[in-house]
Amino acid sequence: MRLTVLGGCGAWPTAEQACSGYLVEYEGFRLLIDPGYATMPRLLRHIQVDAVDAVWVSHGHPDHCADLNPLLRARGLSDVPPPALPVYAPHGALDAVLALDRPGMLAAAYDLHAFRPGDRLAIGPFTAETCLLPHFVPDAGLRLATPDAVLAYTGDTGPSPDIPRLAAGADLFVSEATYVDKVPDADEPYLLTARLAGEYAQQAGVQRLLLTHLWPGTDRAAALRTAAEVFPGAIDIAGPDLMITL
Repeated sequence: MRLTVLGGCGAWPTAEQACSGYLVEYEGFRLLIDPGYATMPRLLRHIQVDAVDAVWVSHGHPDHCADLNPLLRARGLSDVPPPALPVYAPHGALDAVLALDRPGMLAAAYDLHAFRPGDRLAIGPFTAETCLLPHFVPDAGLRLATPDAVLAYTGDTGPSPDIPRLAAGADLFVSEATYVDKVPDADEPYLLTARLAGEYAQQAGVQRLLLTHLWPGTDRAAALRTAAEVFPGAIDIAGPDLMITL
């Protein structure tokens, strides 16, 4: 299994980085996870739009799904459209982004598979287990497994005892870490810090931690140092074109 980071910026993209977006490949199958703002150009640095085999979305905030629209446009409006793209998302999460175009314009470009967080899914060669995690809107954490490796991903979440269970023993744990060591009080139930991500990684016994969804302008070195204070394993920060083989 290989993960390629398309972006890992929280809230909005910057000149250097797109928002959340990850390409996961295994045995020739390409799964696009969370196509947030500005991830489409990054995706095209690696593959063509018709090479995406499925899309999985954790929740409906646009920094995690906005670039599904240009992806579907590029496929559905091409001279020879590829088959409908399987898209997996929590019920209602994609209502807004799928309503950006006139009704029916892109209907043939996708096949929507709505699920409830907690459902277990089969996506190509992957077994996908999901769980509900606390955020401003319903967020589905993801445990993606093959016979060779396990990747766990929080989407956006606040503190939860379900996080170390989701990530237990994972080869790679991709965790939101919007802040370094303190979330503003009003947002504390809905977002994590780099320190909490490190604590959960340690509790889960993961092999490697990837911090993502850092607030624009966050000191990346400080986030790494803070996570490393509580997690002794390998730690990276999601950045454009970073590739990790599990």
